[in-house]
Amino acid sequence: MQKYRLSFAHINIINNQIAEIIVDDGVVVSLEMVEEHDDFLTSIFDGEFGILVNKINNYHYSPEAQLIMGSIENIVAVAVVNYTTQDKQSSKEIIDKRFMDQLNIKIFSGLELGRQQAITWLQQELANISTN
Repeated sequence: MQKYRLSFAHINIINNQIAEIIVDDGVVVSLEMVEEHDDFLTSIFDGEFGILVNKINNYHYSPEAQLIMGSIENIVAVAVVNYTTQDKQSSKEIIDKRFMDQLNIKIFSGLELGRQQAITWLQQELANISTN
C-alpha cells in the first residue's frame, strides 16, 4: 500500500482503483482542501476509481466543501466508514444534501469491521462498472 500526505489528511492507495482518505483530527475541511484532494486523486488514477473515507478522526466539512466533494467525474463510488452515531448522522445529512447529484455513496460501521466491508463493496461497484 502506498501512503501519501496532504496538508490536512493521509491518503492510502489500497489498489489501482481505491484510495482511502483519513482526515486529521479537528480539521474543518474547506473548499480548497477538497480541491487539493481532488487534484491529488486525478494525478494518481487514470480511469475510474473509488474512495474510502475513513472517519476515524473527528472533523467536519464546511458548507462549501459539502457541495463539491465527490464531484470528480471518474469517482464511481464512495464508501464512508463511521465510528460514532454522530458521524453516521453527519454522513447521512451530507448524502441527503447531495441527493440530486445521485452520488453512489454507502455508509459502513467501523465498529462492525466496516473498513473491510467498505473495500469489498467498492471492489464490487468498480467491477460492475467494468462489465457494463
